[in-house]
Amino acid sequence: MRLVIARCSVDYAGRLTAHLPSAPRLILVKADGSVSIHADDRAYKPLNWMSPPCTLKVGSGDDAGVWTVVNKAGEKLIITMEEVLHDSSHELGTDPGLIKDGVEAHLQELLADRIETLGEGYTLIRREYMTAIGPVDILCRDASGATVAVEIKRRGEIDGVEQLTRYLELLNRDPHLAPVRGVFAAQEIKPQAKVLATDRGMDCVVLDYNAMRGIEDDKLRLF
Repeated sequence: MRLVIARCSVDYAGRLTAHLPSAPRLILVKADGSVSIHADDRAYKPLNWMSPPCTLKVGSGDDAGVWTVVNKAGEKLIITMEEVLHDSSHELGTDPGLIKDGVEAHLQELLADRIETLGEGYTLIRREYMTAIGPVDILCRDASGATVAVEIKRRGEIDGVEQLTRYLELLNRDPHLAPVRGVFAAQEIKPQAKVLATDRGMDCVVLDYNAMRGIEDDKLRLF
């Protein structure tokens, strides 16, 4: 990961246009190619960003100090550096991923065992389906045979939607799985997260943990 703190201005040109005037900002360049620009007052949410796959070109000569980030759709993020205050790179290695709490882990187990909770005709492919950026909680198929990726949270917030978005970007590159749609499942889904998920074509499912635990298991047990 590369961390750059600089006084800069930022212009985005794509489906929309946006301009950030000159100010000190943090620029993150990650190993996956993504570039994000952060202020000191927005928690984890970047001011602007470009998701992978994208390319970063650092200008030279008359364009020295100009970074141009271009994604596969031809959208551009242009960062004009005025003064670099800090520039460092760090090798973070492979992240072990988020360790779910007991409730989330049990929700995943319950939903995988009773995948028809998502709808009639659903079938499980597998739990913890591994991708290059971590495991998808549940991968399954709907009644039509289409692939569905399910992200499970105890409390559904925007960061969970972003996580599922990244998984879907990767899964939809696999011709054996595509097209893959997403389901964001949680005990409680925040309104902002629901709006974002819906805007990105994901379904939202509220899980009743107590009801799921109370479902009578019809599998044979040996006492």
